[in-house]
Formats: sequence, structure tokens, C-alpha cells
Amino acid sequence: MFDELKLQAAACAEEIIEVAKLKAGQILVVGCSTSEILGKKIGTESSPDAALKVFEGIYEVASKYGIFVAAQCCEHLNRAIIIEADAVPFPDFSNVVPQPKAGGSFATAAYKTFKNPVAVEEIKADAGIDIGFTMIGMHLKRVAVPVRLQNNRIGSATVLAARVRPKFIGGERAVYDKNLY
Repeated sequence: MFDELKLQAAACAEEIIEVAKLKAGQILVVGCSTSEILGKKIGTESSPDAALKVFEGIYEVASKYGIFVAAQCCEHLNRAIIIEADAVPFPDFSNVVPQPKAGGSFATAAYKTFKNPVAVEEIKADAGIDIGFTMIGMHLKRVAVPVRLQNNRIGSATVLAARVRPKFIGGERAVYDKNLY
């Protein structure tokens, strides 16, 4: 079962990276409820095994493109972010190490896998994957645009996604660079 979760997660990552036109060095934020993946209510059935497989699927795809993965912690850690230090060169670090029931299993898997993990209070990511209604919007740049993924399930969890685009300034007669979004 867990190997199937890895494949589903990889498919989601491939799709959002393509749709959002992410480039090396950009950030993909991921919020993940393993409880929802397993068909339970968010926050009730944390699964380190499921989290590791989902994380591996996303991380392997993102790494192939040089994209940083940011793992959103659960509400017990105020939705802090676990990310590679290289992705955030001058952050205000938080002194926390996520655990399965205090930060979440997905953030714990990220912390254990990253070469140089750090916790930060917030980021402004270029795209995001929300697995099981974890509310990643606070960590996206403005302006976030919903993306309807074909690969919109991981286990029993609904997957929502978003990309960002530059702000439009100038009204209806302005001309916009379509290559930016």
C-alpha cells in the first residue's frame, strides 16, 4: 500500500511542477495529513511510514528539477516550515525538531531526510500541494492561483494545489508578459 502512495505523490509533484512551470531554485510547499491519507480525520492517525513514502515520492521528483521542498508542520508547531537551509539563505530560524504528533509525520520525514534541515516560521513558496486539507495558503507568494490536478488523490486524501503568478497592476488595458505565469 505504501509504495502506491509514493507513486501517487510523485505523480502529483510532476503535475504541479509542470503546470506551475517551476524552475530550479524555486520552492514547492507541501502540507500533508497522513491521517487523511489513511481515511481518518486530520490529526488523529499520524503514520510515519505513510509520510515517508509520500515525502520520498515528492522529494525525488522535486530534486530531479532542482526544486526545494518545504514541509509544513501541523498546527501544534504553528504551521512552521521545515526546509533545506540553502533554500532560505538569511532566515530567522526556529528552534524546533518536528515529531509525528508534534509537527506531523510528513515534516518529521523531511527533517530526517534533508541534508541541512532548518525550521522557519514562514516562507513564500512558488507553488504548493495540500494533501488532506492542511491549509498551505499562508506559505504561498501572492497571487495564488488554484490548480486542478488530474492526480488529485493520495490514498484517501484529497489533493489541492496552487501556483503563483505576478500581481497584475495597471487595469484592463495593461499588457502582461504571458511567459511569467
